[in-house]
Parts: sequence; structure tokens; C-alpha cells
Amino acid sequence: MRKTHIGVLHLRQRKLHSLLIIAVIILAVFALVGCQKKSKPKVIRLMVWTYIRPEAQAGDDAMDKEFERRHPGVKIRRLAMGAGQMSPQKLMTAIVGKVPPDIVNQDRFTIGDWASRGTFIPLNKLIERDKNDKFAIRKEDYYSACWNEAIYKGKVYGVPNSTDVRLLMYNKELFREAGLVDANGEIKPPRTWDELLDYAKKLTKYKKDGSFERIGFIPNFGNCWLYLYAWQNNSSPLDEFMSPDGRRCTLNNPHAIEALEYMVKVYDSFKGVEEISQFQSTFQPNELDPFLTGKVAMKIDVDAAMVNCARFNPDLDLGVAPAPVPRERLLHKGRFKNEDTFVTWSGGFSYAIPRGTRTVDLSWEYIKWMCSVEANEIMAKAQKEYNENNDRPYLPYMHANRKVNEDLYAKFAPKQKKFRDGMRIAMEMMNNSRFRPVTFVGQMLWDEHVLAFDKATRHVGGITPKQAMDEGTYKVQKELNKVYNRNKNPLINMTLLFGVLGLILLAMVFILVIKARQSGPVGKLMRGEALAGYLFASPWIIGFLVFTIGPIVASIIFSFCDYDVLHQARWVGLQNYREWLTDDWARLSKSFVNVAFLSAIGIPLGILTGLSIAMLLNAKIKGMSWYRTVYYLPSIVPAVAAAFLWMWIMNPKFGLLNGAWNATLTTWFGLKAPGWFASELWAKPALIVWGLWGAGGGMILWLAGLQGIPQQLYEAAEIDGANKWQKFRAVTLPMLSPYMFFNLIMGTIGALQMFDQVYLATGGGPADATIVPVLLLFNNGFTYFKMGYASALAWIIFAIILTLALIQIKIAPRWVHYESEKK
Repeated sequence: MRKTHIGVLHLRQRKLHSLLIIAVIILAVFALVGCQKKSKPKVIRLMVWTYIRPEAQAGDDAMDKEFERRHPGVKIRRLAMGAGQMSPQKLMTAIVGKVPPDIVNQDRFTIGDWASRGTFIPLNKLIERDKNDKFAIRKEDYYSACWNEAIYKGKVYGVPNSTDVRLLMYNKELFREAGLVDANGEIKPPRTWDELLDYAKKLTKYKKDGSFERIGFIPNFGNCWLYLYAWQNNSSPLDEFMSPDGRRCTLNNPHAIEALEYMVKVYDSFKGVEEISQFQSTFQPNELDPFLTGKVAMKIDVDAAMVNCARFNPDLDLGVAPAPVPRERLLHKGRFKNEDTFVTWSGGFSYAIPRGTRTVDLSWEYIKWMCSVEANEIMAKAQKEYNENNDRPYLPYMHANRKVNEDLYAKFAPKQKKFRDGMRIAMEMMNNSRFRPVTFVGQMLWDEHVLAFDKATRHVGGITPKQAMDEGTYKVQKELNKVYNRNKNPLINMTLLFGVLGLILLAMVFILVIKARQSGPVGKLMRGEALAGYLFASPWIIGFLVFTIGPIVASIIFSFCDYDVLHQARWVGLQNYREWLTDDWARLSKSFVNVAFLSAIGIPLGILTGLSIAMLLNAKIKGMSWYRTVYYLPSIVPAVAAAFLWMWIMNPKFGLLNGAWNATLTTWFGLKAPGWFASELWAKPALIVWGLWGAGGGMILWLAGLQGIPQQLYEAAEIDGANKWQKFRAVTLPMLSPYMFFNLIMGTIGALQMFDQVYLATGGGPADATIVPVLLLFNNGFTYFKMGYASALAWIIFAIILTLALIQIKIAPRWVHYESEKK
């Protein structure tokens, strides 16, 4: 016994020794790995949010690689976050979450808006600190329009790295064909607005059916917008759309209204904007660009259009000139006496450093490098080599730094005279360039100017250009007044707010616990099982409370606040609700009228279509399961894919739907095919037709209802002599009334919550023809960051949905019949 005990002890000791040896080995391995990690240099990753230019990728990569070579241990990572607004929702989330990118390549006209929210750091100190650096950023090196567009309240928030300039581009061959040459056979491009319209009429050609074969000029095709025409007609570069102090919106100034009247006149000269929009629906990019293929004779576009011309149609007899101006400006009469003859408009991007970035100095070094002459030479050389290896010509893009432009023009400008001349004109015109107002309402100002143009050119409700501009001005001015008076509203303690939210959630949990206890006494075994059940369900319960109930309660509070996520909320009481129901009632009511139209026609048609398909698929024939699958599939197609599909099907010129329409209704009865999404009249019917495509989703419910009807009811009806219609009316419909009621409720809710289709296909246009409440909510909450205002609208929509649902539930007993009801 003693020997056995000793043997066991020895065995345990050996095991202990073995475990100790294994532990020592593991520790040694970890120590070795740790030493190796320490010996490796630390890698700093510089995150750059930008827009990826496939046609300039080789050059951009070359600049990044050279920067990495000069800064060992640094790795550049470019992330495409969307051009234009730079995906504002993601940038806002990153900054609020304190994980911002190191650098943002931001659309320059939005920098003032972001800077006003304290999201970008001012660069003045960095510019002053490195003023003697090899790659110093100097104001005098940049075009004034580019530099000033990145300044907000006297501070520089971005360094311009690109620009564009709007020029008139014209097809010389078409000019000769139309006889637009002088006595010496020389082509003279139009220089005034009157000449532009006259040339456009002479260059336009029609088909036998009256549709366009070629159009001379479209005011808003290319990249010009009302902004450019207004600047051309205005003598002051400081008072076009905003007052110099930024407190007053002057979108409706007389000169801008005159510019819009000219645009309306041009559109009306060519059968109106809807006819032109249908013609534009045939336009394709790149090698099928309508200007390159001769469908459009003249356009006002940015200098980058020459890059496309060089690549996709280098043989085009291209002409480039300053955009035409009012005749008085050309002659320097009246208010234009001391003004430049021609003016243009430039935009572009700038590098900015977001608040909270941990690598400010390194980010600044990167910005200086990317804007230097040396870096851009490297870029141009690499991109030219790449293009030549792929049989593509190379034209440098315009840079905001005039020294970079001059250097690239001297060393990399193409040999073709038309492109060299075009680049030189673009560089010269940058000295007479205007830029969009630097203001925190820049995005709203832009949107309202686009809406005013849309309404005026389409003559919505007989609106005049002045009335359209007055509407936009009023809305922007209202936002300006609200922001400048914001400090009058008391701040809300966010800690206290979240504390209240936490208490509300705890109170809800406490109520649930009390309710569970009131269900009656349970034994020890049952109590253990219940506890286990709650533990297993706790992830969902916690998620529901925190991520669903929490935001719902928070939105109630924020609906009474002025809140933009980036700043502390301010209490405004019922102001948000009052504004929706007074100042913004016209647009809100328009959205509800649109929903009412879609509901009144779309819901009955959807019910009828789904029921009809279900009755067809209720037959007992071979292969029925395959048919049911085919009809159900459209209802699960992703919204984005469906949007592109239906925009193609409903294309006014080459869409399948209009192709069938033209082959039948137009041929037989002379009925013109509709413009669908391009038409204010047909945009809502287009959404209804699109919605019917997904009727297969409701078909499943109808089919289940049909198969649940007792067969003896039909047999009894047959005995009473009922025909098929009578059986359908007296048996099928009453038995399906619960399903009809369900589809009616869900259809009403779905119509009021419609968003995907409108956002993807029309954006609410044309001229607010398809604006819906949830799109208004999205734009206010996630484009303008007016979260309090958007929350108020959310609860208005909820109140309407609840009211309609309660009314339908109240009326339901009169026509809804349940099989389980006692007679």
C-alpha cells in the first residue's frame, strides 16, 4: 500500500514537471515573438477618404508610393467614400465616433458647411509654420476662386488640389454643315446668349415624327447649372446668392431671375423641358457621349470633357471658347462697364483634416506633398506612361495650383492643337472664375436653386421664374435665421438626457418583471426554466431595448430640440412641429398628396394583381410549384437592382415598355408614349407600375387564403345554383376579407413609408412630382443634419399611420369576416 502511494506521488510529480516544462516553452515562444515584434518598425497607416478616379489611378498611386518612400514606416490607404458630398452620413458618424480618417478629399463647396460644425481643423497655423518649407502652401500660388472657396470666417479649412472650369465646347463639323461660318469660311463660336440660341436653332435637326435627331444646345446639359448663367448676368462676384456677411440669401436677385428666364426661354424654344428630357434619356457616357457622337452640337462643360474627347473621339473637330454671356456684358454697357468680358465658374476638391485626427503633422506633410509641383510631375509621368501602354492619349487635369498647371502644360500638354488651345483657354479663364458661396447652408442653397430651375422650366402650376426663386430664397433664409438665433434656445444636458433614457429603459424592464410575477406563483423547477429562458433571450431583449426602444424614446425628445448630432441639443419646444405644419406645409402636403395618389391607385391594383395571380396559381396542374416560384421572385429582388431594371424598361426612347407602346397604341391610335420618370405627369404612374411587379409577395398570402377556404362552401353554393362569379362574390371574397384587410393595412403603411423606389429612381423629382414624406425626413436628417426637425416629421408620419390604421380597424367589422366568429 505504501509503495502504491509513493508511486502515485512520483507520477504526479512527473506530470507537474512536464507541465512546468511546457509552460516554460510557451513563455519562451511568446517572449521570442514579442522581441521580434519590438524589433519591427512601427507602421503608421494614413487613411485618406477620397473619390477614386479610375482614369487617374496610376498617377495617384505613384504619388502615394513616392510619399511612402520618403517617409519609411508610413502606408497610405485610399478609401472611396463617394464623390461630391463625400458620403456625409459616414463622415459624420466617423467624427462623432472619434474614429475619423486622417485626411478627407472634400468637395470644396461643402467645406464651409462642415467647418461651421467644427468638424475640420483650421490650417492657418500649419501654413504659417511651414511657410519656408520646400513644399510650402502659399495663397499666391493658387487661383483665388479655389483658395477662397476653402475659407470660412477668415480661416483656411482646406487646401485646393483640383479644379474645373466651364467652357463652351462645339462641333466645328456641324457648324460647317449648318453654314455657321463667316465670309472667309472661318467658324466663329457664339459669344452672346442671343447668338447661342440662334445657333442652337440652326444646328437642331428633327426626325419625320417630330422628335430630335440632333439638338443644338441644352442649357443644363454638361456641367453649368443656373449658377453659371446668374454669374454671367451679375456684375458683382460677392452678391449673387448670398449677402457678403452671409446672413441674407439673395437667390432671388433680379439678375439671377433674368438668367433663369433665359434658360426657360431656350427650353421652350425646343418643345419644352419634357421633350428634351426624353431625348436626354437616350444619352450614354464615354464613347457614346452625345456630344462626341453628334447628337448635341454645343455644350457648356468642364475642361475634363476634353479628356474624354481625346480618349473616345480624338478625331472630333473640337472647338473650345469661353461660355457666351449677355450682350450687354460683351459690349461693357451699363453695370458691366468695368467688368470682365467673360466669366466662368470653377469647383473642385480640397484636402481637409478632420477633427480628432491623431496624425495631424503627418497628414499635413501628405497634403503639402500632394499639392506640390514635384508630386504632380510624378503623377503626370506615371499616368502618361500607363495611358500610352494602353493606347490612350494623356491630357493633364486642371489643378487648383497655377504653378502646377503651368508646369504640366509645358511638359505634358498633348500635341494636338485643339487640345493645347483648349487647355490654355481653361487656364486663362480661371482668372475670371466665380465660386459657390461659402456658407453652412451651401447644400440647401444648391438644392433649392436646382428645384427652382426644375419648377420654372417645367412651368409647374404655372409658376414663374421669380416665384420659383422666391420659394427657394424663403426656405434658405428661414434656415439662416434659425441658425443665427440658435443661441437663444437653452442647451440640454446630454448626460442628463441619456440618464433619463436609461431610467426609462430600466423602468420598462421593471414593468416586465412585475408583469411576469403577476402571472402566478411557480415552482422552483419552473422558476429555473424561466430564468434560463430569459438568459437565452437576453441578447435579443437587450438589443431591442437599446437599439430599438432607446432610439424611439430619444427621437421623441429630439423632436422638441434643435439637434445636428455634432453639437449639443437645444430645446425649442413645439417649434419643429409648428414649422412643418406652417412654413413647410406646402411641401409636406405635396408629399402626402403624392402618397395619397400612390395609395388610392397602387393599393387596389396591387391587391387585384396579387389576388388574380393567386387564383391562377391555385389550379392543380403539373409544374405549379415552378410557376409560383417565378411569380414570387420579383418581390425579393434587391431594390437597387430593381431600380436600374425599371429605369431601363421605362426609358422614354429605348425602353421595352415604350417600344411595345409605340408598336401598338402609337401605331394604331396615335397615342404618344409617356415619359415615365422623366415626366412630371407620368412619374407617379411609373412607380405604381413598378410596384405591381412585386405583387408576387402578396400573392403568397392570397394563395394561402384561397387554399384555406373550405371546399364544402363552394359545393353548397353550387347546390343553390350559383355560377362562378356568384361563388367568387359570395364565398371567395368574404372568406378572403381578413387577408384583404391585412393587405390594406400593410399597403397603407408601406405607401407612407415609401423611400427606396423614389430615392433610387427619381430623388423626389421631377419638380417634386414624386416627393414623399420619408424622403423629406431623410434629406433633413442625413443631408442637412437637422435631426430634431427630421424626428418631428417622423412622429407626424407615425401619428398619421396610427390614425389611418385605427380608422381601418374600426371600420373592419362591417366588411371583414372571420371564420372563427360566432354567428
